[in-house]
Amino acid sequence: MGTLIGLRESVGTTYAAAAAGHGITLSAAAIDQAFPAVLRQAPPLAFPGLQLQELEQAERQWWGERIDAALLAAGGAPAPAALQEELYLRFADPALWRVLPGVSTALGHWAALGLQLAVVSNFDGRLHGLLSGLGLAEHLQAVIVSSAAGAAKPDPLPFRLALTALGLGAADVWHVGDSPEDAEGAAAAGVRCLRIQRP
Repeated sequence: MGTLIGLRESVGTTYAAAAAGHGITLSAAAIDQAFPAVLRQAPPLAFPGLQLQELEQAERQWWGERIDAALLAAGGAPAPAALQEELYLRFADPALWRVLPGVSTALGHWAALGLQLAVVSNFDGRLHGLLSGLGLAEHLQAVIVSSAAGAAKPDPLPFRLALTALGLGAADVWHVGDSPEDAEGAAAAGVRCLRIQRP
């Protein structure tokens, strides 16, 4: 999110349109203004020890709470369960997302060189389908999401899981990311980090 892929429209635009279908009128701008703080204040999207249906339920509940918080902060009311479900599924749709410039070329080039590639993300199980639907999964040997890893960046655990999945040592790996959590988590795992900053 921000390194490989991004949204075609803002979170607020999608939330406001979906909320309108449930009789809740809010401005996209107000939701967009509130959403970053909602994410900053949230507990990690990580659920140690959970798997399969229990893990997915925890992911849905975590996002439901964020949806409620965003709508309340934007001047609305908590989302009904049907709206929470609609938004959860909406953001699982690859059509809502786009591959960021240069990503496909870079991944294809590195894969052709024989480099092993993995994604380490503070996201949930929906990322697997997104990467597949956007044509990126074919280049990847592993996808580590914080919800299943049981820890989120800047914790080093997701990085260590990726190293294990690839069979590589920290000194053999570069991590490319766009956030302070990427740099801090990589450093904690002994991995060099290249931080990119997109406009």
